[in-house]
Amino acid sequence: MLTIGTLAKKTGTKVQTIRYYEQIGLMPEPGRTEGGQRRYGDAELDRLSFVRHARQLGFSLDAIRELLDLSDHPGKSCAEADAIARRQLKQVEQRLARLEALRTELKRMVHECSGGQTSDCRVLEVLRDHSECLTDHEEISA
Repeated sequence: MLTIGTLAKKTGTKVQTIRYYEQIGLMPEPGRTEGGQRRYGDAELDRLSFVRHARQLGFSLDAIRELLDLSDHPGKSCAEADAIARRQLKQVEQRLARLEALRTELKRMVHECSGGQTSDCRVLEVLRDHSECLTDHEEISA
């Protein structure tokens, strides 16, 4: 049996995140000692590792919930999991396209900079020109 600290170390997940996953139902409520300390087994370790890997791949918590449900019911069709992964791939491809557009614009700004005075700075000029800016839904989030 593992403590929450040990589980956190083994999976690279913060203790607070594990507690949050328990609160929202991604992780089951753990067993407890007589003193009330959480105790986890291999099943919880595997489940948290699954969640962590899915998060690293950018899956939303809702998508992870769907994938866990499919994983918990091994007789279901793999087509549902495939559809979830395809949705995630499409989102990643869209993000990559936005990043590529951002990269192109930044390269253009830097290339057009003459290195003169700030009053003639192309970088500052482009940033002031709101007609050239990305729309809110195109903004790149970190």
